[in-house]
Amino acid sequence: MAAVPAPGLASGPRTGLRTKRYLGAAAGPKGPILTSLCLHLAPTAVDQHPYLGWCRRLVVPLLSLLLGGCESLGYYWQAGEGQWRIYRAQAPVGELVDSPQTAPELRERLIRSQAILEFAHQSLLLPDNGSYRHYADLKRPYVVWNLFASDEFSIQPHHWCYPLVGCLSYRGYFDPDSAIRAASRLQAQGMDTWVAGVRAYSTLGWLDDPLLNTFIEEPEQQLAELIFHELAHQRVFAAGDTEFNESLATVIADEGVRRWAALHHLPHNSEQAALERRAREQVVALVKQTRERLDRLYREDLPTASMRDQKQRLLDQLRTEYQQLRLGPLQRHARYDRWMAGTLNNAKLATIASYHRWVPQIEALLKQQGGDLDALYRALEELAALSADKRKRVLSTHPKYNQ
Repeated sequence: MAAVPAPGLASGPRTGLRTKRYLGAAAGPKGPILTSLCLHLAPTAVDQHPYLGWCRRLVVPLLSLLLGGCESLGYYWQAGEGQWRIYRAQAPVGELVDSPQTAPELRERLIRSQAILEFAHQSLLLPDNGSYRHYADLKRPYVVWNLFASDEFSIQPHHWCYPLVGCLSYRGYFDPDSAIRAASRLQAQGMDTWVAGVRAYSTLGWLDDPLLNTFIEEPEQQLAELIFHELAHQRVFAAGDTEFNESLATVIADEGVRRWAALHHLPHNSEQAALERRAREQVVALVKQTRERLDRLYREDLPTASMRDQKQRLLDQLRTEYQQLRLGPLQRHARYDRWMAGTLNNAKLATIASYHRWVPQIEALLKQQGGDLDALYRALEELAALSADKRKRVLSTHPKYNQ
């Protein structure tokens, strides 16, 4: 998500691995950027201020024309329109809590979300800028649908480039059919694609991100993880580096949940929680191993048909090895079954790297700082200021990050 998609292998149906809450924004950074111009020009409701409607209809498409061709115009339009609909649907949390029309279950969750938010600001030193002070019911299970793509014989994700946030390894759509059509166009060019529903994303502070029905019903620790993750993107962000951004947000969210659970005496360190962490680590390691095998295969000089057959064999092997884990250490853990049962290809597997590539290095940095989050943020900001190549080199080789 930059905007980013939810903790999980895919920011879609929650799997527990992370890919997008991924959206940088994950939901398509242009939407928030363009829409914010209109919102800043006329921040009242369109019904009270017709000028906003004019701004939305004229300024957004005009700027889109300046930023790209016909495909970009259509994409920017849907992104701006989608963000606009979220803005129209939201209401202040305080008003909803006080309203007798609010369902008791929702009221309780909204109150809990504000406690989590205050903890994020006070204890985790994450931005306090108006995000998650409003709630919107979008009447759908996902806020956006992310498109991921890779060449047929490459483990590297395809990137799309946007103003301000740089190049990202996903493209977000507020309409699933639009995402599927875009995927079909890439498939016609011979690319691997994957479309995943995303429950949340960050606009990086361009707008005040609201709480959404797509994630408000998450269990308490998962809700906290999501809020911490998205706010972490607002605290430190390196334009164009999805792996760095998602890894740091993953570490900060995990540490935040650990502290939240300790404060409220929640069973974060229980046997079940330990099982969850081990399961995630084992599945991530399994997918990483498969990507390494595929990378070696793609470097060979083979006929296309033979390369395709060998690729499928390795993907089938991944499923087999996962089933072996399910019969053994993951016997009581079916969380990743749906993800593994679906289409497996380069695009889908590449999403794992986005959320986990630099997690060990950033965890080592946090440990080295003695758990001091302020010191961690300063160190991460220094890394974010480096060029992408130098940042990758430092994280890969410097002893500080590889202990």
